[in-house]
Amino acid sequence: MNGGGGLKSLMTAAMTRGVTEARARIFGQILNPTAQRSPHKLLRKKLIGEKVAQWYPYDIKKDDPLVMARQEQERLSKLEMLKRRGKGPPKKGQGRRAVKRSK
Repeated sequence: MNGGGGLKSLMTAAMTRGVTEARARIFGQILNPTAQRSPHKLLRKKLIGEKVAQWYPYDIKKDDPLVMARQEQERLSKLEMLKRRGKGPPKKGQGRRAVKRSK
């Protein structure tokens, strides 16, 4: 009696394994009977880089040298105006840290 029950469970296990393998082959799934961790789930996802890049508008500043030159000129003129008022950046080595250290 025990031999027949064992044979039946053995046949059932083999049949379910065969069905599982066939299902995985048909639907293009990866068979993982030991249930080990695998990066397959992450690699299956679509890459989102292109979608994210489409959200942001094209930046003309990066490609047009005239725009970049104009911005640089505006920055330099603003810096010149600040220097004339005495509000510009200090010379190298004469900032707040150096003043603190010398006291």
